[in-house]
Amino acid sequence: MSAPPAPPDPPAPDPNGASRPCLTRRPGGPLFAALDLGTNNCRMLIGTPSGDGFRVLDSFSRVVRLGEGLHRSRCLSEDAIARALAALQGCADRLARRPVLGVRAVATEACRQAANGAAFLSRARAETGLPLELISSREEAGLALESCAALLAGGPRRALLFDIGGGSTELAWVRIDPAGEAVMIGYLSLQLGVVTLAERFGPVGHTEAGFAAMVEDVAARLVRFESVHCICKEIRQGGVYLLGTSGTVTTLAGQALKLPRYQRDLVDGTVLPIEVADDALTRLRGLGLDGLGEHPCIGPERAEFVLPGCAIFAAIRRTWPAPKLIVADRGLREGMLLRLIRAHRARRFR
Repeated sequence: MSAPPAPPDPPAPDPNGASRPCLTRRPGGPLFAALDLGTNNCRMLIGTPSGDGFRVLDSFSRVVRLGEGLHRSRCLSEDAIARALAALQGCADRLARRPVLGVRAVATEACRQAANGAAFLSRARAETGLPLELISSREEAGLALESCAALLAGGPRRALLFDIGGGSTELAWVRIDPAGEAVMIGYLSLQLGVVTLAERFGPVGHTEAGFAAMVEDVAARLVRFESVHCICKEIRQGGVYLLGTSGTVTTLAGQALKLPRYQRDLVDGTVLPIEVADDALTRLRGLGLDGLGEHPCIGPERAEFVLPGCAIFAAIRRTWPAPKLIVADRGLREGMLLRLIRAHRARRFR
């Protein structure tokens, strides 16, 4: 099982509200980069191996809304493409200033769904030089598990991992084997995320009835996965936790911990009793859209997506009433970095 990333250098503010370190000295080892172009955000990490993990040296995060309007038109709009290309060029410029040994850049649900997704990726590769590739929903779930597996060490015997994205939500049913390794024994990809629900429900999603409708919509899509894997039975037997990785669960954790500003080191890996997470959700719902925009752990760019994400979480939590929630501020990028580093070490010792 991979260890968590090594302690970083002093943090610099992240445009998306998270705390990420910046490079303050020349690294001693090779550099690797991982880029995730999602439905709502474009994010990149640059890191260097450290112990069983890595040390983050630089990060990039920008809201691009690539999937804006996608559920209606089934195509990426020209405005969305322009925003994404500008962000990708920013990433390419950063990479050009560093001696990076390996880069992996992936696109996810927006490009999977869009009729012009392949054409956009081809254009992005030509204009930026980035090796963008489209990954499957299964690999997306696997990368999320790769990054979060260390948080399960010495904890539950099984876990339900969920990653609430902009255009999709990935779930992985995970068994911890006798050697302590986290093994994915089932996965589900829902073609809905915070952007999807926000656009479908609009302001109605911020009403009592609208929020309940979003929860019901998501819960109905979880029934078959439960019938196949009988997760509720496992929960009744004990030793099953929820493991969430997304802006939704990190926002819930920030609210639960009453943080005056978002602090990744306090959020990543924290374990919340499910009642505490429920209370944080209730308090977020009571803030209203303006209050969410003013919240120090949210901000105006993310405010409209908070309650749709909370609705997805509420549906998962209602379907699978596990007693505890592990919160992860890590995901695809961290999983990609770990794989890049592992592959590099394997080549060195052949």
